[in-house]
This record gives sequence, structure tokens and C-alpha cells, in this order.
Amino acid sequence: MKSLYGAAFFFFPQFISAIWPIPVSYIHGDKELWIREDVQIYYDLGTDSDSDVQDWVVFQSDDSNRVDDKTSPLTPKRMLDSNIHRALRTILDSDYSPWKFHERGWTDPSPSDNSTYITTLTLKQLQPNPENFEKALAGEVDESYTLRVSEEGAAMIEANSTIGLIRALTTFTQLFYQNPEQKDAYTQLAPVNIFDTPKFPHRGINIDVARQVIPLHLICHQIDAMAYNKMNRLHLHVTDSQSWPLEIPALPELAEKGAYRPTSTYSPDDFRNIQRYAALQGVEVITEIDMPGHTSSIWHSHPELIAAYNIQPDWDTYAAEPPSGTLKLNSKDVDAFLDTLFSDLMPRVSPYSSYFHTGGDEVNKQAYTLDDTVKSADPVVLQPLMQRFVDRNHDRVREAGLAPVVWEEMLLDWNLTLREDVVVQTWLADESVLKVVEKGHKALVGNYNYWYLDCGKGQWLDLPGSYSPFLDYCAPFHNWRHVYSYDPLTSIPLESQHLVLGGEVHIWGEQTDAVNLDRMLWPRAAAAAEVLWSGAKDEQGRNRSQTEASPRLGDMRERLVALGVGAEPLQMPYCTMNGTQCALGF
Repeated sequence: MKSLYGAAFFFFPQFISAIWPIPVSYIHGDKELWIREDVQIYYDLGTDSDSDVQDWVVFQSDDSNRVDDKTSPLTPKRMLDSNIHRALRTILDSDYSPWKFHERGWTDPSPSDNSTYITTLTLKQLQPNPENFEKALAGEVDESYTLRVSEEGAAMIEANSTIGLIRALTTFTQLFYQNPEQKDAYTQLAPVNIFDTPKFPHRGINIDVARQVIPLHLICHQIDAMAYNKMNRLHLHVTDSQSWPLEIPALPELAEKGAYRPTSTYSPDDFRNIQRYAALQGVEVITEIDMPGHTSSIWHSHPELIAAYNIQPDWDTYAAEPPSGTLKLNSKDVDAFLDTLFSDLMPRVSPYSSYFHTGGDEVNKQAYTLDDTVKSADPVVLQPLMQRFVDRNHDRVREAGLAPVVWEEMLLDWNLTLREDVVVQTWLADESVLKVVEKGHKALVGNYNYWYLDCGKGQWLDLPGSYSPFLDYCAPFHNWRHVYSYDPLTSIPLESQHLVLGGEVHIWGEQTDAVNLDRMLWPRAAAAAEVLWSGAKDEQGRNRSQTEASPRLGDMRERLVALGVGAEPLQMPYCTMNGTQCALGF
């Protein structure tokens, strides 16, 4: 038996044992097993089963299990049916042969009359789900699982929650490859024994869908890729200064006038479908309406609410990027507007999430010199007004039964008093994370020097020639190795590490749209996914080896491509086909 936990990899051409993210414990053999469509699947959801006939349910691979009517409750059974179907299709239809990880001349095995097949896959939930498990707060759902596959062809998954069963199914699919000329799929790893549990409960991607037009189907496509990497939070930065694409039925003029064009919006049905599609795979959508800055798109429908709108030519005096504009800070009209906005939006968020992000980044004090309700940039004047503004927003969020999320500036730059339930999202530095937890707040990490995936594309502003070579503010490009090297717990004392809920990688939309979104995210987001699931350190406390990770991530890249994701390559096939020959000093 071979243990892939705690031992350095010495990769030879026959490498075929990749799992991503790496499990806590993974022991496997080298016996070949096959799997095909007729595998019998049974599951027992314990006290959460909605079957009134029997405890053990036989999975039926038919339309009733894979079509979601989008209106019925998200029961554990519906979620598990959907993910069993997805796992089977991933295994049997992906057409993924691992030839890139073998030397020249290698061919996939073929089944014979003596081949052993996996005949049963059994899934058992050992404990009841917590209340609202499909939209839980970070840490409320146990995602751990065990996965065993015997040499005789019996596969068994056990977990303490339905989400744990879903995560195990994802791992199960990674045991298999497919001979392109055969319909059946194979593994050469039996017997398998895996125990796994995540390091951090919040493992996310922040996607900017305001600055560029990102179609609904492509957002769902990213949810598929996220879930396949065991990420569980999709942060949608859904409005900004440039565009307001989210339709608000109580304020229809917002999207009608604030979107780039009438067809570049997300209807209430679109918004519900995104959230539901994610929830089926154990991914929670966190919606962000950034404010009071990054709101100048509201001017198109409500100019009376916005100060310092589109000041030219010196927009950079009043905003981080054009067009300038911020919600007025001491306006009764703004209060009434936000009452209407939150009353409409919160009931459509609360069925699918326990969080709502109220923004708060890059608020420019100079903009308030042009705010007729303030007329000052003096922090002494502005700070109590900002405290009141944020308090009212957070009370609106709490009234909907949700927990507020804010960007770090509200706590660290504006020195606001935030209640204990507020999650603070950091992005500027590791020192920010330390300051947040020192104040006793829960933190999300995402240092832009590591986890901003839009960096290194070059300056998107039109600048004079003296700025050559026109680098962007967060250059260089953060390749997967750089992303993988980041430790969310850097400088955080042991007694405060529980306050670091996890983190997110960020893809801002200035130069990322529907055409290049896949390759800008993947496989670099997968590198962060392993850090967040498995931790940045191995069991000896050392930084995880990139030499060890490289072929496993290469395998994950190929699997993503087989699923239709346009992920960028890590290396040329020569490197993956020849073991460690492309490793310096190995």
C-alpha cells in the first residue's frame, strides 16, 4: 500500500495517483478496477431522508434525478441525487485519458473478461444536517468524509453531512480515467482509503460581474469548476460604478438605466437560478452591493443620490477609477432608497445565503467635499456619518437574518465600531488580517499581492508614454506557484487563528470578460483551493512542495478541460511525461 500523505512524491512516468486538493490521509494500492453505467448506488441520509418507504434509497439514473425544476425545496435527497448524477457523468463521459503523465508509447488499459468492476457505491450520512445547512455560516457544516474502495469492487462513502457526501463524490471521480475507445472508466489505485476534512470553512472566489458582461451560463460554469475543487463560496460583486446589471423589481430604473444595455442584466429569475444552482453543489453565493463608494451607476436613474459624479478631467481626485461618484453620506433620500433596495433584495438572498456583503472599499474622502449634505473631507466630520451609514445597512442585513460582510477599510481606515457578527474581508496586506483578528473580528484573506488573479495584465488606463512599461498596480502576473505559496495564517498567532475563516481569490473585471474568464481563473484558483482546503503547510509544518503539487495540479487542469473549462496549461507534455526532468535541482 502507498500513502500519499506525509511522503515526498518521486514522479515517474507511471504517475496516476493525483487527488486535488490533497486529502488529510490517502492510502492506495495498485490494483485495476473498472466502473460502468450499471454500477448500483445506494444511499442513506439518516434522519434527513425524505423517503417514507425505506432508509436505503436506490439511485435511479433517469431524468427525475438530474432535472431540477428550480422551485421545489433544496432537500438533502435532491442535492445528493443531483451530485450522484453529476459524478457518474464526470466519470463516464469526460473522455479523459492521462497520456500526458506517461512516457511515449503508453496506452490506456482495456477491460478484459477477467476485469474486476466496481459493482456498488454506498453513501451513508452518519449525523443529521444542521438547520439551514445549505446556506450555513462558516464552520456550521461538517464537510469531512471517508472514502473506501475495496479490491473486490465495493465503494463506500461515509460523512456527517450531505455536503460531506458531495465532497466525497468529487474525490471519487478523481480516481478514474477513461480509455477514449471504451465507454467504461478505470482506476489503478485499489484498494483506496481516504479521510479528508477542510482546513478552512470559507473557500471562495470573488467574481466581478459589474464591470464586464458575464452571461448567466458562464457564472454557472464557474460554479461547476469551483465545486470540483471543493470551493464553497461564490462572492458576486454584482454592481459597481460602471454598471448596475442586477434587476431590482422595486427599483426597475436602476438596471434599465444603469446597465450597459437592456440585455446585459440579471433578472430575478437569473439571480435565483444562480443561487440555487450553486446551492445544489454545496456552494453558497454571497452577494455584494458595494457602497457608499463604487456606486456612480446609480446616478443614471437617481442623480440626486450621488455626489462627485464623473468629475473630469481630474476623476482620480475623487475615486479609485472612473467614473467618480459616491452615495451621499447624510441624505434622507439615500436612506429611503436603501430601505427600498434592501427590502426588495434581502428576501431574495436569504433563502440561499447567511451572508450579505455591504462593500465599503476605496471610499474617497475628497468626494464628500462635493456632497451637498456634508461639504467636508475632514475625518472628524465624516467618521460619525459613515458609522451611522454602515450601522443602518448592517441592521437591514440583520433584519433579514443574515450576517454582514465588509471590506477592511471600514474597520481599519475609518475606525468604525462593528458588531461581532460582521465578517471583515481583507485585501491590502497580511498586516490587515492581523489587525482585524486583534480587534476580535472574523477575517477573510485575499492579499492582492498573491490572490488577485487579474494582476499583471498591464495598465488598462490610457497613460502618457512616460509611464512605460505600463505595468498595473499589482504586477507582476501571479502564476499558480505564487498563488500556491500564500499562507492565510501568515503572522497570525495560534490563539487567533480560529478567527481566520478562510479566504477568496479575486478576479476583477477591468480586463476580464466572458472570453478570457476561464483562463484567468483556472488553474490558478485551484492552487488557492488546495491552500484553503488542505492548508498551506504539510503535517510537518513545512510549506507544501510545489514540485509535489505540480503533476497533481496538472492532472486537475486536464480534468477541468475535460469538463469544458478553458484552463491554461501548467507545463508542456514533455515535462509531465518525463517525471521530474523539468524540476531544477530535484
